[in-house]
Amino acid sequence: MDKKSYELFLKITRIGNRAVKKAQEENRRKGLPNVYSRNGKIIFELPDGTITEHYDFKKRH
Repeated sequence: MDKKSYELFLKITRIGNRAVKKAQEENRRKGLPNVYSRNGKIIFELPDGTITEHYDFKKRH
């Protein structure tokens, strides 16, 4: 990869990382879990920091 392409890649990565961090923080403020995939399993990070494989969206009102 040439230098110009690499610099563009880094810039796009930084923009994406900032957007993800902002969305995660917004979810926490709204009391929503952040959802990830780890080793093919869906993982929920609850607003209190708890990590779980199960989340009941129906309980949230």
